[in-house]
Amino acid sequence: MAERVQQPPAKRLCCRPGYNPACRQGQRAGGAACSGPGTAQGGSGKTQSPESLLDIAARKVAEKWPFQRVEERFERIPEPVQRRIVYWSFPRSEREICMYSSFNTGGDESGATGENSDETRLPFRRGIALLESGCVDNVLQVGFHLSGTVTEPASQSEPEIVCNVAISFDRCKITSVTCSCGNKDIFYCAHVVALSLYRIRKPDQVKLHLPISETLFQMNRDQLQKFVQYLITVHHTEVLPTAQKLADEILSQNSEINQVHGAPDPTAGASIDDENCWHLDEEQVQEQVKLFLSQGGYHGSGKQLNLLFAKVREMLKMRDSNGARMLTLITEQFMADPRLSLWRQQGTTMTDKYRQLWDELGALWMCIVLNPHCKPEQKICWLKQLKKWNSVDVCPWEDGNHGNELPNLTNALPQGANANQDLASRPHRTVFTRAIEACDLHWQDSHLQHIISSDLYTNYCYHDNTETSLFDSRGWPLWHACARVDALRSHGYPREALRLAIGIVNTLRRQQQKQLEMFRGHKKELLHKGMTSITSLEGWVGHPLDPIGTLFSTLMETCREDEDCTLSFSSFTGTMGQSKSLDYQHFPMHRFLEEGESYLTLAVEIALIGLGQQRIMPDGLYAQEKVCRNEEQLIAKLQEVDLDDTLVKIFRKQAVFLLEGGPYSGLGELIYRESVPMHTFAKYLFTSLLPHDAELAYKIALRAMRLPVLESTAPMGDMSRPHHIASVVPNRYPRWFTLSHIESQQCELASTMLTAAKGDGRRLETVLESIQKNIHSSSHIFKLAQDAFKIATLMDSLPDITLLKVSLELGLQVMRMTLSTLNWRRREMVRWLVTCATEVGVYALDSIMQSWFTLFTPTEATSIVATTVMSNSTIVRLHLDCHQQENLASSARTLALQCAMKDPQNCALSALTLCEKDHIAFETAYQIVLDAATTGMSYTQLFTIARYMEHRGYPMRAYKLATLAMTHLNLSYNQDTHPAINDVLWACALSHSLGKNELAAIIPLVVKSVKCATVLSDILRRCTLTTPGMVALHGRRNSGKLMSLDKAPLRQLLDATIGAYINTTHSRLTHISPRHYSEFIEFLSKARETFLMAHDGHIQFTQFIDNLKQIYKGKKKLMMLVRERFG
Repeated sequence: MAERVQQPPAKRLCCRPGYNPACRQGQRAGGAACSGPGTAQGGSGKTQSPESLLDIAARKVAEKWPFQRVEERFERIPEPVQRRIVYWSFPRSEREICMYSSFNTGGDESGATGENSDETRLPFRRGIALLESGCVDNVLQVGFHLSGTVTEPASQSEPEIVCNVAISFDRCKITSVTCSCGNKDIFYCAHVVALSLYRIRKPDQVKLHLPISETLFQMNRDQLQKFVQYLITVHHTEVLPTAQKLADEILSQNSEINQVHGAPDPTAGASIDDENCWHLDEEQVQEQVKLFLSQGGYHGSGKQLNLLFAKVREMLKMRDSNGARMLTLITEQFMADPRLSLWRQQGTTMTDKYRQLWDELGALWMCIVLNPHCKPEQKICWLKQLKKWNSVDVCPWEDGNHGNELPNLTNALPQGANANQDLASRPHRTVFTRAIEACDLHWQDSHLQHIISSDLYTNYCYHDNTETSLFDSRGWPLWHACARVDALRSHGYPREALRLAIGIVNTLRRQQQKQLEMFRGHKKELLHKGMTSITSLEGWVGHPLDPIGTLFSTLMETCREDEDCTLSFSSFTGTMGQSKSLDYQHFPMHRFLEEGESYLTLAVEIALIGLGQQRIMPDGLYAQEKVCRNEEQLIAKLQEVDLDDTLVKIFRKQAVFLLEGGPYSGLGELIYRESVPMHTFAKYLFTSLLPHDAELAYKIALRAMRLPVLESTAPMGDMSRPHHIASVVPNRYPRWFTLSHIESQQCELASTMLTAAKGDGRRLETVLESIQKNIHSSSHIFKLAQDAFKIATLMDSLPDITLLKVSLELGLQVMRMTLSTLNWRRREMVRWLVTCATEVGVYALDSIMQSWFTLFTPTEATSIVATTVMSNSTIVRLHLDCHQQENLASSARTLALQCAMKDPQNCALSALTLCEKDHIAFETAYQIVLDAATTGMSYTQLFTIARYMEHRGYPMRAYKLATLAMTHLNLSYNQDTHPAINDVLWACALSHSLGKNELAAIIPLVVKSVKCATVLSDILRRCTLTTPGMVALHGRRNSGKLMSLDKAPLRQLLDATIGAYINTTHSRLTHISPRHYSEFIEFLSKARETFLMAHDGHIQFTQFIDNLKQIYKGKKKLMMLVRERFG
C-alpha cells in the first residue's frame, strides 16, 4: 500500500451541545492505561475471573456500532463505558493483519513486487521480528487512533531509520494507515504490522486516552488557549501557517467554518454513514495490476497476478467486503489492458497463461455474485458492472475462440419451433456471461436449504424431481450446482459446501445408474442402427468453472490427515511457509454419508465419473488445450491417493459403468466421432487396475485406443436425431488443434499396454491388433516399435522373442506407411528395422529382403538394407555358418539386381558392389548400367561407376563408361570451377594411358562437350607430356614418341583450345570492369602459351591482339595495358 505521512481528514464533526461542565469537575483529564479484565485479548491470562458485563456489552457494541450511533443513542456516556468501547474497537485477531501484509498463507508467498522470495522479508514476518526485537516505542492510543514509532535497525548498507506510524480503526477493522517509511505496496508495511501486533499482544502496555475532543471538552478557556499556544510552539514550523489561517476564518463571522456546527476530530471514530471495511489502497492495487499486465507474463508477473487472485479468495473466505472491492479494481485494469484491442485488430489470440488469468477472473465473479448472504442492492450493483464489462467489444470470449461458438447452454435446451435457431445469431459468451446469469440464482429453495443446513439427511440428492429442479436427472447444468459449492467454500462456509457437494455426487451416481439401465433397455436397437450420439455438449472436465475439480477439492480437503476443515490461527502462523504433505485417509463416517463411504471414496468416484463422461471436443485452440490440461491436472491429483481395497472396488465399479454406459460414457461401445478421446484417463485406469484386475484393465485400455475423428468415414447411423439430446451441434469438419498431443497420449497408452503384456503372447497379439487398427501416425507407431524393442531386449534378461516380433511387425507397418510419403526420419527407421530384424533372426532378414519392394525404396534396399545384411558385424552377431551366409548373400544380390533394374541411377553402383563376389551377378549388374547409360543416367553417376570400375581393375569398362558420360556433359566457357572438371581430366588421363586409339576416340567428345579454354589447355598440356599408352597397368614404361600437335587427334584439340580462348576473350570483354583488368591480362598470358604451341602460333596471337586493339579501342586503359604486356 502507499503509506502517506499526511494524516487523513477527520471523518466526522464532534461537539457536545448541552454539555454541563459541572459533571466533569474533579474528573481526571490525563490518560489511563488500557487496563481491562483478565480476559482481555492478548493479556497475560493469569486471572481466571469471569468477564464483566461491561466488557461483554462494550465488546459487542465495539464490533457492530459506529461510535457516532452510540453518542446519538445515549445523551450521556460515562467515561468508563467510553474507554471500554474504545478499547475493544481495535482488531483482536492477527489473522487479518497477516492477510493485509502478505500475499497468502502458504509457503510460496512473496512481496507484492516480487523482489524478495525469502519468507523472512515478508511484511508480516518482518513486523513480528521488529516487535519481538523491541523496536516499537511511544505507543499511544487516543480514541480510535493509534500511533507509535518503529525503529528499523541499521544494516551494512542502510542506517537506522525511525518510522512514525499512525493507524485509525473502527469496529475491529483498521480503516486507515500511514507510515513515514515511504514504502509503496499493495499491503501494509512491516512497521504498521509491528505497531498493530503490539496493540493486540500487549494492550496493557498501551496508554489509552479518550478521543481528543473529549479531552478538550474538559478544558476552560485559559486551558484551551494554553494548549493551542504550546502546540503551535512545539510545531511552529509545520502548523503555524495553518493555525493562522484557521484563526482568521474563525474570527470571520461569515466564513464557512463558522457555518458548521462542531469541529472535526480524527480520533473520534466513524460516523454512521462510513463504510466499515479494512483499509485497502485502491490506487496501489490498480498500479500494481497495471504493472504486472504491462510485463506480459515476464519477470513472474503471471505468478503475482495469481497471488492477487488468491488474496481475493482469502478475503472472501474471511467474509471481508474488500474481496469484491479488490476484484473490481483488478477487473478494471484487465479490461483497460491495451493488448486486448491490439489482439482483436490483428486477429491473434492471447497467450495461454493470460487466458487462464481471465478464466480465474470469471470464476471469482461467480463466487462474488453467489455469496449466500449478499444484499440484493449489492447484487444489483455487481450485475450492472458485469453487464458494462460484458458489452465492451474487447471483452474476451469464454472459449478463447473468435469463430462460431456453442449456443447458450445455461438455460433449457431449445425446444419446438425455436430449436433450429441460427447459431450464428446467438450472442457470444464472454468470461462474465456465467456470472451475469448466476445473478438470477438464489438460495431460498427449501430443498437446497435443507441440504446445506442438515447433517441428518441421509443419501440426499440435489434434486427432488426433474420438473422443477435446477439440476435435472441428466445432471444438467452441473456447473450451476458446483458453482454454489465453490461460492460456499470461498465465503467461509466449508461445512455447507461439503453437504452440497455430497448431494451433487449422490445425484450423479443415481443418474449414472439410471443411464446404464436405460441404455441396457435399448442396447440392441441402438447397436443395430449403429447410432452414435453425444449426451453432453458441455463437458465437465475442461469446463470454464471446473465443476468436477471443485467437487473433488471440496471432498479431499475434508480427509487430509491431521487437519481440520478450518485451521486455527496459531497453527496457521506456526506452519506458515512449511510444506505440509498431502496424505489422505478415509475420514471417520459422518451421519450424512452412506455406510462404508468416506469423503475420500466420494472424491475419487466423482473424479472418475467426470473423467469418463462422453463430451464433445470444443471449438478453438484454447478450449481444446484446456480440456487436455484439466484432465491431466485431475489425474495428477488422483495419483496422489494410495489405492486400498475400498478404492479398488470403486475403480472396478466405475470401470464397468464406463464400459457399459453406452452414449453417456466416453468408453461406451459407440461414441460420437468428435467426442473427447479417453487415452489419458484410460492409461491411469489401466495402471491402477492392472495389479488387481488385469482383464478389466485391458478391456478399458483397448476400448479407449480408438480415435474415430481420424477415421476416413464417420460411424454409420441416423445422426439427424441424436439419442436424448437436441441436435444443436453444427456439421463441420473437425479442427482439432490438439490432435498431435492426443495422438501422443494414444501412443503412450499403447506403450503402457505393450510393457505390461511382456511375456503374454495372447495379450501382445491383442494389443498389436489394436495399434494397427487405431493408430494412424507413422511416427507414433515407430515410437511404439522402438519401445517394444527396448523392453524385449533389456540387458538383465533374455530377449523376449514374442515382443521382438511385435516390434518387427510394427516396424514393417511403419515402412509400408512411409514408403510413398516424405518423412525426415525415414533413414533412421530403415536402419532401425534392419537392427530389429537382426535381433529376431536370419529368417527375418531374409524375409524383408524377399519383400523389399513393399517396404523400401530401391536406394534404401541397396545402400542400407542389403549392405548391412552383408556386413561382417551382422554375420558375427547371428553366428551364421557358410550355408546361411551364402543364402543371405544370394538374397542380397537378387535384391541388388532388382533395385538396379528399377532405379539404375541410384542403385547401380551399390548393385555392382554387392555382386562383386559373384561373376554372373556382377556381369548382369554391369549390363544394366550400360543399358541405362544412354537414357536415364547422368554424367556424374556414370563417372562415379567408371572410377569404381577402374579401381576394381576393369580399365576398358571404365573407359567405356567414361565415354558415355562425356556424351551427357556440357561445360560452357565460364565454368572453369565446375565439379565435373576433375572427372573430365581423369577420363582423358585414362584414355591416354590406354593408348593412342582410345585417346583419339575421346578427344572429339571432349571438344564437343567442353568449351572452357582453361580446361582444354590443361588437357592439351597433359597429353603432350607423355606418349599414349606409355604407362602400362603394371607401371612398366615403354619407349615411344610423343604425339604431334600438327596431327590428329591433338591438332583438333589444339584448334579447339585456341578457339575457346578467342571466344572467351570476346565474351569477357563485353562486360569487363576496371577492377578485372589485371586478371584479364593474366588470362591473355595463358592464352599466348597455348597459341605458341602451334607452329604459327606467334603470328596467330599477334593478329589476335591487333584485332582486340581495333575492336575495343574505346577501352583505352585496358588496351594500354595490353600494349604494355604484348606489344
